[in-house]
Order: sequence, then C-alpha cells, then structure tokens
Amino acid sequence: MPVLSARAQTIEERLRAGFDGLTRAERQLASHLMRHYPVAGLGSVTALARGAGVSTPTVVRLAQKLGFAGYGEFQAALRDEVEERLVSPLVKHARWAGGVPDTHILNRFADAVLGNLQATLSQIEHAEFDAVAGLMADPERRIWATGGRITHAIADYFVTHMKLIRPGVSVISSMSNAWPPALLDLRAGDVLLAFDIRRYENNVLELVEMAAEQGAEVVLVTDPWVSPAAAHARYRFSVQIEVPSAWDSTVALQVLVETLMAAVQSLIWEESAARMQRLEGLYDRARFFRRLGK
Repeated sequence: MPVLSARAQTIEERLRAGFDGLTRAERQLASHLMRHYPVAGLGSVTALARGAGVSTPTVVRLAQKLGFAGYGEFQAALRDEVEERLVSPLVKHARWAGGVPDTHILNRFADAVLGNLQATLSQIEHAEFDAVAGLMADPERRIWATGGRITHAIADYFVTHMKLIRPGVSVISSMSNAWPPALLDLRAGDVLLAFDIRRYENNVLELVEMAAEQGAEVVLVTDPWVSPAAAHARYRFSVQIEVPSAWDSTVALQVLVETLMAAVQSLIWEESAARMQRLEGLYDRARFFRRLGK
C-alpha cells in the first residue's frame, strides 16, 4: 500500500485524496473522521477507534499512511489546524508581513487569489455541485441563505440574484431574533445555503442545526478548516481563503456562488427567462434605470 502524500494540505484533504486506496476498516475510520472533522481526532486513540468501530492498530496504520510517524504526530498536526481556525486578523498579519517578497502587493494578492481559485475548483466534486444545483432548481423547494458577520453579504448577494432566476428565495438574518419567523415557514426539503468561514460563529451553527432538525437540505460553504456547522450539512464546499492580508479573502466564495447561480439558471432557463422579461417590464414602467443619453 503506497503512503499517501504528505504535501502541505489539511488532513481531511489527504483522507479524501487517498480514500480509494485504503482497506475496508481504514475507509470506515476515514469516513468517521471526515463526518466528525476535526473533533473526532482530538481525543485519545482508544476513543477514536471506539467511535469509528475499528481497532486501535487501524488508527495507527491510517495515521502512518497519511505520512505521520504515529497517532501522536497525526494529532499534533490536527491541533495545528484547529489553531489556524481561531487565528485572529492581527496574528494573521504578523505571520505573513515579515517574509513577504519584494513584488508589489497587487501582484502578491492576485497570485494568492488565483491560487485559491485553482485549488478550490480542483477540490469540488462535479457530481456534488450538480446535485446542489438540481436541488435549487426544484420549484417544490424554497431556498434560504444565511451567513456570518462578513459572509452575510454574500448570502444577500446570492438571494438578490437568485430571486431573479426563480421564486421562493429568502435571506435569514444572522440575528437570532430573526430565526423563529423564518424557521416557522421552513419546510422539510427546503434548501438552506449557509456561509461560515473562520472565525466560526455560533449563530450560524445554531441556525444550521435547527434548520437541519426541521428537514432542510443544508448546503454549507466553508473553508479548508471546516466550520462546525458541517456536522449538520448534507453538502459541503470548502474554499481557499488565505491571502497576504490580515483578512481572509472571499473571492473564491463569490465565484462559487456565481457559478452555482449560473448552473441553476441553465437548468430552468425558460422559466427564468420569462421571469426576467416580466421584471424588465416592471422596471421600464417604474423608470427604474437611467436611460443612456437622457
């Protein structure tokens, strides 16, 4: 059995990349780790083996196949990932500012963003993406979107455009006092698109948990370190967000959202075209847009 690559990537990415080459027991363990990532790997080797229903030697073997000397080294790397989740903007700035190359910030930032896009798109399973687009194109399902302090702007952007493509699309405020009315109208089978990147917010986690309990199909867009809300999501997309800045980048999230909207529109184009044509007529009557040359 070849050892899985130990290149700079998250442990979850290593598990996914080498999953097909694992034994049955190792796949069972890997699935357990990914379902409960990263919490499952932070306890003792005995607790992890018991939770996954495998032997402790299986845990050690999997750690070694991931490129670690043993479970202790595996767990130390996982703890480093958890630390990265919680890093503050000030700490982020201190980490990159001291050793930046002498090229202009425009070039450094653009290179980082393009790298994020490439890495993000390479990790998205096309079948999973298509399944999410199909859910959102289903007229029997309503769509809800929410986000955290920063990512709520992307949820608003998504809803503003998706309302043009199909009816039954709403945003849920991240303020907890707005949840009850929204959850009152949420039906089993509705889709909740949630955004949550580090530092993860309890409001998003609690809302996703309650929506899932009511039967919502939760689609989570998060980062490589994975929001705790993933435990309640049916579909999850992890996007790359690191750039030479004190703040994380949301460019890859924006590209994913716009691509998803384009996919939904293509699935229901006739309905969307008729809807947009009616809207243009309303805009014209209201003289909403300024005419060129006037």
